[in-house]
Amino acid sequence: PYVIVCNHQASLDLIGIVEIIPDHCVPIVKKELMYMGTVGWACWLSGMIFINRHKREDAINVISQTARTMQRENVR
Repeated sequence: PYVIVCNHQASLDLIGIVEIIPDHCVPIVKKELMYMGTVGWACWLSGMIFINRHKREDAINVISQTARTMQRENVR
């Protein structure tokens, strides 16, 4: 398992990021994306993991749980 950290500056950056992310990789995204209409539905349907950056403890718990799942299932 490994983690790729990407910080994009514009919507077009996502096109490049999608090209370099390996198969079977699930992004962790900010929860605000869930409320962006079609984009939010696409993120949710593709299995992205949402974190609430305004609730630090909740975000840490989600990331910790994700890390345990990555190790247990040997996924990226």
